[in-house]
Amino acid sequence: MGTVRDKTTRTGGYGYDYRVNPDVLSALIADIARDIVFPRDADVAASVDSSVIAFERPKNRDHGDWATSVALKLAKRVGMAPRDLAAELSERVGALDGVASVDIAGPGFLNIRLDASAAGEIARTIVESGEEFGHNSTLAGQTINLEFVSANPTGPLHIGHTRWAALGDSLARVLKASGAHVASEFYINDAGAQMDVFGESVLAAALGEPIPENGYPGEYVQVLGAQALSRRPDLATLPRDEAIAIAREIGYEIQLQEVKDSLARFNVEFDIWFSERTLHAGSADGGSLIDNAIDRLRAQGHVYDEDGAVWVRTTDFGDDKDRVITRGNGIFTYFAADAAYYLSKGDRGFQHKIYLLGADHHGYVHRLKALAGSAGDDPNADIEILIGQLVSINGAKLSKRAGNIIELNDLQAWLGTDALRYSLARYPADSPLTLDPELLQKRTNDNPVFYVQYAHARTNAVARNAATVGVDVTAFDAALLTHESEAELANSLAEFPRIVAQAATLREPHRVARYLESLAADYHRWYDQCRVTPLNDAPVEDVHRTRLWLNNATGQVLRNGLALLGVSAPERM
Repeated sequence: MGTVRDKTTRTGGYGYDYRVNPDVLSALIADIARDIVFPRDADVAASVDSSVIAFERPKNRDHGDWATSVALKLAKRVGMAPRDLAAELSERVGALDGVASVDIAGPGFLNIRLDASAAGEIARTIVESGEEFGHNSTLAGQTINLEFVSANPTGPLHIGHTRWAALGDSLARVLKASGAHVASEFYINDAGAQMDVFGESVLAAALGEPIPENGYPGEYVQVLGAQALSRRPDLATLPRDEAIAIAREIGYEIQLQEVKDSLARFNVEFDIWFSERTLHAGSADGGSLIDNAIDRLRAQGHVYDEDGAVWVRTTDFGDDKDRVITRGNGIFTYFAADAAYYLSKGDRGFQHKIYLLGADHHGYVHRLKALAGSAGDDPNADIEILIGQLVSINGAKLSKRAGNIIELNDLQAWLGTDALRYSLARYPADSPLTLDPELLQKRTNDNPVFYVQYAHARTNAVARNAATVGVDVTAFDAALLTHESEAELANSLAEFPRIVAQAATLREPHRVARYLESLAADYHRWYDQCRVTPLNDAPVEDVHRTRLWLNNATGQVLRNGLALLGVSAPERM
């Protein structure tokens, strides 16, 4: 084993000194642990990494800034008493610059305390890093296609789409911040019988006819019909099939643009809008992407013919039954489009595919994973299916335009983009959710989004007040940040990159929201106890200037975190 690497080079992909970064400090302690156990068991030493350190915050902050049970995890494996291994670790970790003390607790826990200057250095690092602080390289090298929302372009987006939009877009942001190459994708379901029914509904509205049975209701269809007739006054004189096709295409164009506009107002932008129709379209050689997909699956050895139909043997990969891909009459099934679409993602360079699907799509999990296996991919590594649960909002009314849904547009006008996006992003996707609109509209600390945004606005107010009395950032001395609340705030700030990395790795953007609320609480406590501006006519000192750095760093992290959730960071409230 080599010696511990020089601390000035250990930045772990975050780009700043280990003394202000718990993840990099964790990696350094892993180095120390490997050095200690290597003479006793080289195999155990080789297995030691940062995950073994597993830092936790002590419940009692008097016990230090970080706690680890690494000695307990390794001692038995190398034939040592836990406290003996803890003693060796304690001596070497305690000698690191920036570590004030290391105490051994219980059977071998290590409680680590950083000195004030080590913790406070994070303030300067954050201010100098700006919008890049929190970005990390955890997922560097991964190429991900993230598909979400994917609504039929036959009507307005509803409350379910609203949740998937907030979660999916926030997930895309944390994935990108963690180093992954991510393309967010909207799959436009613009082929199949529902589009024909939509065309019939729009034409009926244009001609003043009753909406056909199983057609699309709602005032928006009447509006689409009027727009279709305005563009094509000859609809009534055309052959019925031709008129339906024209009405369908006009309605489709207008409705898809409204979907895009609604999402843009919700701060959701897609990198790719993928039309299902392209899967069915013929190519230069006469075949479609679906035809090509069937041939490719057959080449993998998972396609067979039976009873005049073409089947994919998805049971080889855990599906509950084999899937028909082409019926006996030659008509492709929905599974055929799913197969062609999945393969197209790989063809476009995306090794990893994430699908965020609605609560009624549980049956797709085994089907899509089996499809991945049939295509020659690893179902456990190359595809993820996240199922989002239903959301309801007390008092929300059905859309007057659509008649049978709660529209995204109405929710946004009622509650606002920030309240909706933050509230939907602060819960795991697989948790059923009921939101309280009265709470979301309150300008009090009981409202989580207001609480976090107010903390950000307060950092700006402090900075403005500091400027009026001559407190600037011309000096910085982290050793002056000695108050207990300053250490807590600095340590909280240092956790942000780790939280972002966790949110990306676990596909849980709600971790960012919960972190921001905790950070806001730490900031408000610090604000109540430590002054950035001197009292009365007292002179401006370096402690005030240094605290301004800490204040501004907090504002930057709050701003960065809110941006990951697609939420604004007001300077005044």
